[in-house]
Amino acid sequence: MKISTALVSACLLSAAIVAPTVSAEDYKIGAVNSVRLWDQAPQSENMKTQLEKEFAPRDRELVGEQKKLKEMEDRLAKDAAIMSENERRNLEREIIESRRDLKRAQDEFREDLTFRRNEEMAKIQKEVIEAIQIVAKQNNFDVVLFEGVIYASSKVDMTQLVIDHLKKSGGAAAAAPAPAPAAAQKSGQ
Repeated sequence: MKISTALVSACLLSAAIVAPTVSAEDYKIGAVNSVRLWDQAPQSENMKTQLEKEFAPRDRELVGEQKKLKEMEDRLAKDAAIMSENERRNLEREIIESRRDLKRAQDEFREDLTFRRNEEMAKIQKEVIEAIQIVAKQNNFDVVLFEGVIYASSKVDMTQLVIDHLKKSGGAAAAAPAPAPAAAQKSGQ
């Protein structure tokens, strides 16, 4: 037991002597603010515009259906006293059916919109990751933190670099070099 403890101690001591000393100043660390990136990337704005155009006709149709339903409900509230029992019952049934159909159409609309938004976000996310990798390589970053960063000082924040790269690429991650910012310095400086 004493021999193995001595052997382990000797191995650890020799490894510590031989291993090069590395400090945090030897690494260039960058962080990307994902919320700011999604808000300011032109690809996000293009996606919003595209989805609005794609879903605007259905949205207008749903608004029209809501107005028709409201008119029927107002008519029932206003004229219920002067309607025949049969007429009132038919209007109530029509209102119930319209509500059900409207709710179904709204649910389908939300599901379709969410599905399309997720499809487009996946495309953009791939492009964003490629842009982050390109900017990191061009500016000699050793480590880049993206999602899950709670705080990053301006010394390591490279979000604007990535946004500028995405703006230059015009929708496709290109290999054009981005200038190194004064804010993205080595973490120890």
